[in-house]
Amino acid sequence: MEKKQMNFSIIGGDARSVALIRLLEEAGHQIYVYGFTTHIFSKSIIVCSCIEEAVQKSSIVIGPVPCSQDQVTLFAPFHQGDPIELDILFSLLSDHQTFMAGQLTIAMQKKINPLVYTVDLLEREELAVWNAIPTAEGAIQIAMEEQPITIHQSCSLVLGFGRCGKILSHMLKGLGANVSVAVRNSKDAAYISAYGYQPIILQDLKREIHRFQFIYNTIPHMILDHRLLLYVNKDCLIIDLASKPGGVDYEAAEKLGLNAMLCLSLPGKVAPTTAGWIIKETVLNICEEMRGDK
Repeated sequence: MEKKQMNFSIIGGDARSVALIRLLEEAGHQIYVYGFTTHIFSKSIIVCSCIEEAVQKSSIVIGPVPCSQDQVTLFAPFHQGDPIELDILFSLLSDHQTFMAGQLTIAMQKKINPLVYTVDLLEREELAVWNAIPTAEGAIQIAMEEQPITIHQSCSLVLGFGRCGKILSHMLKGLGANVSVAVRNSKDAAYISAYGYQPIILQDLKREIHRFQFIYNTIPHMILDHRLLLYVNKDCLIIDLASKPGGVDYEAAEKLGLNAMLCLSLPGKVAPTTAGWIIKETVLNICEEMRGDK
């Protein structure tokens, strides 16, 4: 299918959005931006003086990942001045526009004109899989920086065997770690064993957890509660990769003297250019699908 030049309006976001802007511009698309006061872009990228102008310039409007951190204002760390209110942005979206962003909650979507086509980028499978790579790399980077031992020959536990759990386990094994993976069911445990990791059923974790030097949580539920934390090795590093509020009782961990870290949005922190490329590829995939539906 012939590549078509498109107009994109990009409103707010962090270093991933800056990379996205530049990558879309390099791909030959016209870009309008708002919410990047601290950045200077090439002359072909049009920096809008107000949000109304930016939204009106394109049929495709791209918000940040995540769209908001407080459910009230847009996530726009490079914007100077008054915060960008979600209600104002949503009110500007008109019929048959497309709005893409990350973590679009049900409450947010209810505020958007139903004739606006909305896409939660974090619900896209390709973005989720690609994002797991810099997330896993970032987790390993933190582990190397925080502990005085090598990953090689360490006893490492991964909680969960979803996209991130699979890729993280693979990377840890590649570095020579002794990898165990804890899951809920025997089906996942069979796959874990087939890949050469040590499977653990979550209900049996209490008697196994004491032997690990690194614990990486990828399950977005309370897993390491105060009862289980009692059995964690005092020298263990806990890296929680699950979305807020995470899967660790942090108050209990602090009282027990455990080093537990909630590590959110690692792709944007450790590899923003790659993360921007991931968003770009996902956005263009969505646009191709939309063209195919017409």
